[in-house]
Amino acid sequence: MDTKNLFMTPATAWLVRAEYGLGLVVSAVLFFTHLDEINWWAAAGLFLYIDLIGYIPGAIAFRRAGHGDIHKGFYVAYNVMHSLVTQGLVALAWIWLWGPEWALLALPIHLFGDRALFGNFLKPFGLRFEPETHRAYRRFRSEYAAATSPSDAASLRTVV
Repeated sequence: MDTKNLFMTPATAWLVRAEYGLGLVVSAVLFFTHLDEINWWAAAGLFLYIDLIGYIPGAIAFRRAGHGDIHKGFYVAYNVMHSLVTQGLVALAWIWLWGPEWALLALPIHLFGDRALFGNFLKPFGLRFEPETHRAYRRFRSEYAAATSPSDAASLRTVV
């Protein structure tokens, strides 16, 4: 992926997920090495509120729509709530209001976990709210595989 080609090959996607995986490991290690200092109500609230606002309403709407199109506001809510920028600002506001605390690690644990473990990134308007292979991506995959070396094409078919 680069600034002129906004797509990921399977290898690139794996590397991006691995980077978030490292962030998840670092956040989790810090979290679990300070268990006795964690405000558990705050940690649970910070972890859950992201999906309560950003995912669950859109998931319900998507299911009610028979897995069809839903209002773009659900995508915006998801993307805002699952943004490292948004949650970084939430953490800064929390620190300003109540001071720093280990419970704030629930924010990167949630976001890094979504990206590393589940492959959930921000949601583009042109795709379904829940992951589903788009026909244009299938076509791209096929054309890209045909334009690469035989060994690259084989790895593209087996990984995707």
